[in-house]
Amino acid sequence: MLSALLFDLDGTLADTNPIHFLSWQKILQQYGLEIDQDFYEYHISGKHNPQIIRDIFPDMSTEAGIKLADEKESLFRELATNLMKPLPGLVDFLNWATTQNLQLALVTNAPKANVDFMLNALELSNTFPIIVLGEELPKAKPDPIPYQITLDKLGIKPENAIAFEDSPSGIISAVGANILTVGVLSTHPVEDLLKVGAKWVIEDFTDSKLKQII
Repeated sequence: MLSALLFDLDGTLADTNPIHFLSWQKILQQYGLEIDQDFYEYHISGKHNPQIIRDIFPDMSTEAGIKLADEKESLFRELATNLMKPLPGLVDFLNWATTQNLQLALVTNAPKANVDFMLNALELSNTFPIIVLGEELPKAKPDPIPYQITLDKLGIKPENAIAFEDSPSGIISAVGANILTVGVLSTHPVEDLLKVGAKWVIEDFTDSKLKQII
């Protein structure tokens, strides 16, 4: 029996991918690196900041990597202030889930400052009683640990939950925890999401397939 809905943040609650791309593009220019959309999707999208920086700058010190990540996230929050909106249908869907007594949880690789900023900007600060941050765990997505810990916090089994994710990394994480996962088509093509284990895909939270899934 379904008892909980688990949500990623970036790209799932709001289409932040264009803002993250612009932020990374501007920051990496300062480090002498020009990136395009293909580079972003392959090396950055859906990944945890420490992993991103290790992949792009394998010789960078830990301290310099932290500084780079902080600069990027600060720029993201600056740019997102007037650009970010919830995905279509999200608020109504969350309200409906609450009326059905479904538990809600947020599972994200985003840093806490971004989580607080985004939930406040989206007027969802009091929506998710359970928030699991990849940066506070031994491993972040695509490892299944974030979702396994979320299930433990909710006190439920994998078959009692559905996860919503927009990236292959997030889907791999949720599927790795044996959770039925819905891909959200805000950032990646449908074939990329199905290939890594999404059971269904939806355009956004107005998609008529949601009724069939839930």
